[in-house]
Amino acid sequence: MGETAHNPAPVLVAAPPPSSLAFSKGPSWSPSEILQNLEYCIHSNPSWPQTFLLAFQHYIVMLGTTVLITRTLVTQMGGDPADAARVIQTLVFMSGINTLLQTLIGTRLPTVMGPSYAFVLPVLSIIRDYNDETFSKEHDRFEAIMRTIQGSMIVSSFINIILGYSKGWATLTRLLSPITIVPVVCVVGLGLFMRGFPLLANCVELGLPMLILLVICQYSKNLHSSARPVLERYGLLFCGGIIWAFAAILTVAGAYNNVGYRTKQSCRTDRSYLISSSPWVRVPYPFQWGAPIFRASHVFGMIGATLVSAAESTGAFYGAARLAGATSPPAHVLSRSIGLQGIGLLLDGIFGAAVGSTASVENVGLLGHTHIGSRRVVQVSTGFMFFFSIFGMSSLSIIRSGRKLQEVQIHFYCGTFHLSGKFGGLFASIPLAIFAAAYCVLYGIVAAIGISFIQFSNTNSMRNHYVLGLALFLAISIPQYFVSNTTGDGHGPIRADGGWFNDILNTVFSSPPAVAMIVGTLLDNLLEARSTSNDRGIPWWKPFQNRKGDSRSAEFYGMPIRINEWMPTRYL
Repeated sequence: MGETAHNPAPVLVAAPPPSSLAFSKGPSWSPSEILQNLEYCIHSNPSWPQTFLLAFQHYIVMLGTTVLITRTLVTQMGGDPADAARVIQTLVFMSGINTLLQTLIGTRLPTVMGPSYAFVLPVLSIIRDYNDETFSKEHDRFEAIMRTIQGSMIVSSFINIILGYSKGWATLTRLLSPITIVPVVCVVGLGLFMRGFPLLANCVELGLPMLILLVICQYSKNLHSSARPVLERYGLLFCGGIIWAFAAILTVAGAYNNVGYRTKQSCRTDRSYLISSSPWVRVPYPFQWGAPIFRASHVFGMIGATLVSAAESTGAFYGAARLAGATSPPAHVLSRSIGLQGIGLLLDGIFGAAVGSTASVENVGLLGHTHIGSRRVVQVSTGFMFFFSIFGMSSLSIIRSGRKLQEVQIHFYCGTFHLSGKFGGLFASIPLAIFAAAYCVLYGIVAAIGISFIQFSNTNSMRNHYVLGLALFLAISIPQYFVSNTTGDGHGPIRADGGWFNDILNTVFSSPPAVAMIVGTLLDNLLEARSTSNDRGIPWWKPFQNRKGDSRSAEFYGMPIRINEWMPTRYL
């Protein structure tokens, strides 16, 4: 039909844009700086009976790593059972001191400061050097190694002290963004995967039921309103107790009489073949192994471990802040915490700890598992650390049996009660598979919290996908290469003429958080950084980098009353 006056040409009208796919499928959620499902946040407190139970749970969780590190090192040093008992007592005692310091005048986040695996490689290097020397008895070798660890830790601690209190670490953290934080916090949890299912699989008949029970608890808590708080807060203790009792039955029934050594160490609960050599009451004291020995090559190796511990703690602090219901820690708070961690390393060296301290990842995960991020709970847990380290807490010792490591029984003594035997051996007899099953859950929670930081950036940016993906992959792949090519005596893949140079690089690149921080920071700040600041989440991130950028920072990270009157503000 042609166009006429009575039949004008049709007018084309643009179709309305399609509605948002998100709204057509269901609700969407805007970014949330603070988690909403916490029962208690950083400055709220449960009742005192609940606080003590939760604090005891934090103590049990950190004890696993302490025992594992001691089992790895002490017999290689030539120490006897009494020496090993003193090592564990010192590690737990120093964990209490460092945790109390951090929660009072450090980050003030509810983070437990426990022994760090980052120091194992430098310590193995020291052990290797002393293997070529002759001693009249093995105990003399042990003391020489401990004195050298003391000297190396004392000197290297000043790296973190200077980095922290000079605000050098604050300058570094200002280069971070949500895109960088995601891989750093993720690999703080994922990087410890070898302490999860691979350790659990050494005793799958205990570890797997423990893991299944922990998952069942998450479903069972919705069956009845009264069961929810109990299973949510103390589920780990209940599940651990049930599986421990099951392991004791299997042990008594002779299920592990004719199995391999690894299975016995991971499954058995009895310690009938072990000895006890810890005094009933003993307070760790400065220079307990003798005057420190200072060797430049070993100091440089330990410096690598101190830098790694700073990177690990930074990632753990970001995760703890989310799980405690606090905003992201400002740059000056992170800097003062690393400076205080350096002071903690100095105290570790003075008191003769076998390794330095860092933020305990498993205890950060426990905040999310219990939904309780109370600072008071973690502070009370230091009371358990002090008590059990002074009153014969951990005479968990390690002795030689050919080439094997074996734990010794724990004894407890308080007042007129000599709690040895069945109760005293309780913690010593917890199979490693039970700890490993708990780590599968706790480390996974920390990794998931790291992923949650991506909500503050543009998740549809291909540039962000590239930076995040490459940083996350290399943070897992590079350390795995270094760990798989490291011999039992600490020789890593980098083997240049300078031993100190090898120790620094092998230690740094064996740490997933350190690699994630290095790779992520370089990529994020060199690849179209200025033109993509909005996509990177910088507008959200920037206020947290300044002391007065966010009014809530003082509420979460402010110092205790009047402390600013005797400590200069520039250090806070």
